[in-house]
Amino acid sequence: MFAPYTRLIFYFLATILLSIVDTSYGQAAEKKEVVIHSATEIEAAIDRGVEFLLKDQNKNGSWGSPHHTKGLNIYAPNPAASHKAYRAAVTAMCISALIESGHLAHSPAAQQSLKRAQSWLMKELPAVRRASADVMYNVWAHAYGIQALVRLHQRAKKTGEVEQVKKIDELILNQIERLQRYASVDGGWGYYDFRVGAKRPASSSISFTTATVLVAFHEAAQIGIDAPEKMVKRAIASINRQRKNDNSYVYGEYLKMKPLYRINRRGGSLGRSQACNIALRYWGDKTIDDQVLVTWLERLRDRNGWLSIGRKRPVPHESWFAVAGYFFYYGHYYAALCIEDLPAEKATPLKNDLAHIILALQEKDGDWWDFPLYNYHRQYGTAYSIMTLSRCRQ
Repeated sequence: MFAPYTRLIFYFLATILLSIVDTSYGQAAEKKEVVIHSATEIEAAIDRGVEFLLKDQNKNGSWGSPHHTKGLNIYAPNPAASHKAYRAAVTAMCISALIESGHLAHSPAAQQSLKRAQSWLMKELPAVRRASADVMYNVWAHAYGIQALVRLHQRAKKTGEVEQVKKIDELILNQIERLQRYASVDGGWGYYDFRVGAKRPASSSISFTTATVLVAFHEAAQIGIDAPEKMVKRAIASINRQRKNDNSYVYGEYLKMKPLYRINRRGGSLGRSQACNIALRYWGDKTIDDQVLVTWLERLRDRNGWLSIGRKRPVPHESWFAVAGYFFYYGHYYAALCIEDLPAEKATPLKNDLAHIILALQEKDGDWWDFPLYNYHRQYGTAYSIMTLSRCRQ
């Protein structure tokens, strides 16, 4: 007679357990022995990561492919468009990682790899499009494309390549225009539109997707290329509507009326808070002070297991707090940006903590990965990790 209520009782008990765990964030974590990582260890890991990228690069200069499907694949309608967006985003990330690694100063192989990758990106990025009425993976390619192009601009300007700088800047403006075209009516960016599928997306703004775009816009502004002010303000407002008092952020605007839903709790926000915090801080939000960044960086360190439990699981959001594997290296990369924005005395110990997490997870082939995504996961995981470790240098 109790069978119909079994699932309800289980859900109720699980909710109580998650509430207890979530509130424990305010309590002191168990002290662990601090392992100090040397510059040699960090550089060796970066070297192995770069070596993996050089070996794994496609003949045409890009990274990633639609191979290695599994029983449950991420939805990719109009495969040509979906996978072009994946490949462009991942290639852009790998370009940024190569540049930040420092290898270009002494490695002819890295220089040739960058040259081939830049040629591919400059040609293919303008062709990235919305895959279908309900899928917009292209927003990731536009955002990470801007970040890669900013780094390429800086390199070309340093070597006096005036015409190349002009071409790169034109492409950055093109990517900003694309992001303006695909901004949601909510004000930020999402990657699905299951509401209407209209020309102007009615997608729910996703907090971390919007933060990703705002970080890219901030970097473009540093080289004198500004996104439209109105678009930026609407994106910031979107993130703030998803922001909770403790600087955790709900997953998307469609969940903002469910602040205690499991993915919206602090354990679920570990991979988002870093990106949202640094995006708001970059754009002048004075409430994101040093203490906010430090608090969330310490939470990421002390409660890292909640993200790690989801790492390498093949089903999205199946872990505690509905964490998906692909939150992992994403969250740590934006944590590195937070650390980079702190004063040295606060940043130094946090750099070591972050390096400790990343160094322990490098695979035997020199790569890092957190979620089986066709044949893009080892590449994006490695790019994120190289960029993270590059900011952990003391």
